[in-house]
Amino acid sequence: MALTVVGSIAFDSVRTPFGERERMLGGSAVHFSLAASFFTDVRVVGPVGDDFGEDELGVLEGRGVITDDIERVAGGKTFFWQGHYEYDMNVAHTDDTQLNVFAEFDPKLSEESRSSEMLFLGNIQPDLQLQIRRSCQGAEFAALDSMNFWLDSARDALKAAIAEVDCLLLNDAEIRELTGEPNLARAARAAMELGPSVIVAKRGEYGAALFSGDEFFAIPGFMLEDVRDPTGAGDTFAGGFLGYLDSRRAAGESVTDHGVLRQAMAYGSVLASFNVEGFGTERVQSLTREEIDDRLRAFRRITHFDAEPAPT
Repeated sequence: MALTVVGSIAFDSVRTPFGERERMLGGSAVHFSLAASFFTDVRVVGPVGDDFGEDELGVLEGRGVITDDIERVAGGKTFFWQGHYEYDMNVAHTDDTQLNVFAEFDPKLSEESRSSEMLFLGNIQPDLQLQIRRSCQGAEFAALDSMNFWLDSARDALKAAIAEVDCLLLNDAEIRELTGEPNLARAARAAMELGPSVIVAKRGEYGAALFSGDEFFAIPGFMLEDVRDPTGAGDTFAGGFLGYLDSRRAAGESVTDHGVLRQAMAYGSVLASFNVEGFGTERVQSLTREEIDDRLRAFRRITHFDAEPAPT
């Protein structure tokens, strides 16, 4: 089993109504990798500066993430994001963004990373996403995430990248903006016409919706009493989703089977629910597979969803 993720590695400073943290480990590739590592081998690709030390590297390697393709830029500083949330934590308010080494990111994938059977293209410049996808000929299944910034500034390049992946993961508003369809179901069908056979609409605390072939499926978010920080929840969802899919692929099953995709959605939702219980990666760092499977069982009882924990 092998899954490569290309995306941001960052330091985040976050304030919510329930606390704050300064310069904690973050970035899309980090949140994704930690979640996916519960199911498969993960290779992470992204740039860091001199301020990214052994402690941060140890968080990833402690979960078995392969860090050989993390590029250290001498004299540089790691991507930094600062933001805050109000009581409605569905919307992040950005206070400061410093791209630093991420501004000149030129992905350098080893042969091992290019040969992974599954690929996740995090929220980076669409031309880079397309370049990476075309270089990873070994990927049997590729997924892509993006954001409204690229929809506004690089729509044609983004559509070109979307055309060459199997799965598109966006929030529901972004899928509507991409296609010009106000109805989510119609928007997902229109997005499929761009190329992907699987569309996942992330809906924050309200869960996610899946569209594949002629079928669709909606799953709620896991209801929590203690939500501290939603930063990285979407990437954690994606990591759980694709990590589980890769484990099923390695077992000889089809990752485009709707039943397998439904199960992957459940695991993604459960991983995201743990992510928001702590700041940054704090909760996922201490997480165990037993806790994940126990919550999946609880999720199944509450929602009557037909998902059982997968063999470890």
